[in-house]
Amino acid sequence: MSVSYDKPGHAAVHLARAASLAPSPHNSQPWFFVEEGYDHGFEVHADAARRMLLSDPDGREMVLACGAALFNARMAVRHLGFKPAVELLPDPADPAFLAHVGFAAHAPVSADEAAMAGAMVLRHTHRGPFASESLPREFLDELSEHARAEGAVFQVIDGPEELELLARLVRTAEDCHRADPVHAAEVARCVGPDRVPAEACRYHPDCTLLAGRDYLYLSRRYVVPARRRAAGTGTVAVLSTARDGRQDWLRSGQALQRVLLSAAARGVMAAFHTQPLELPELRARMRRHLTAGHFPQVVLRLGRTGQRWATSRRPAIRVLVHDSAPARW
Repeated sequence: MSVSYDKPGHAAVHLARAASLAPSPHNSQPWFFVEEGYDHGFEVHADAARRMLLSDPDGREMVLACGAALFNARMAVRHLGFKPAVELLPDPADPAFLAHVGFAAHAPVSADEAAMAGAMVLRHTHRGPFASESLPREFLDELSEHARAEGAVFQVIDGPEELELLARLVRTAEDCHRADPVHAAEVARCVGPDRVPAEACRYHPDCTLLAGRDYLYLSRRYVVPARRRAAGTGTVAVLSTARDGRQDWLRSGQALQRVLLSAAARGVMAAFHTQPLELPELRARMRRHLTAGHFPQVVLRLGRTGQRWATSRRPAIRVLVHDSAPARW
């Protein structure tokens, strides 16, 4: 598509800025956005050129990240005082065209929506231990309700046997990734001023019960004893869906971001451990033994941390285009 003007509309820039704050694998930001012109509509597209080829061979995590960006766009529409009109996968001939967001009727913003919109600039991914305090069960129940509202299941993993199994699956997957030089190099290349800040990776990847990504090859320098890995783990949870198509991945991303923003509004951040979901055999084991037949989409830890590192984002003008082709830069 094309339009006859050069300057993007104010609403489209507002939505693009909000959408760009969503989490993505290794801060890959695998998306671009299209405005229809004169603030009539906003489109979310996947940018396959920014997909993590080894970690995400089928593009599931890319689509999930775009779903999180879509939820931010929805909250940005609400911030403007409108209800968002959302259509998922509007063009079967274009699988990269993931969603269309329009402006529906005026409606007052709820307290929850205002809190989530305000939390977009606060939310950040943590890579390391959390404070030792436990999160209240009532708060976790609220997060579960937020996920359910978007068509997903938020399941806290706190039984000793289930937690041990999940930790073992994450460890197995992470060991496989570290043992593959090409995969390890792909992860290491994600560290830099435009991706994951090096200072955010300073914790040893094995400092909690769930193994983390080894961005800086720290596991090759020294080993963290197993007895020291439980402290600082925080609350462990899995987000899952009943089905596993592209629409379900999009809904998972929206559910994830709704959970993350609701948590961030209360000072709670998340760490991600999706390694076993990138290996089909391990993901199938999770589905059989941990999620009651639902398809696991995200593994995360939640907790409080007093530390934050700014993660760079591409400016809205670089991800907002006027036609159906990705911007070139």
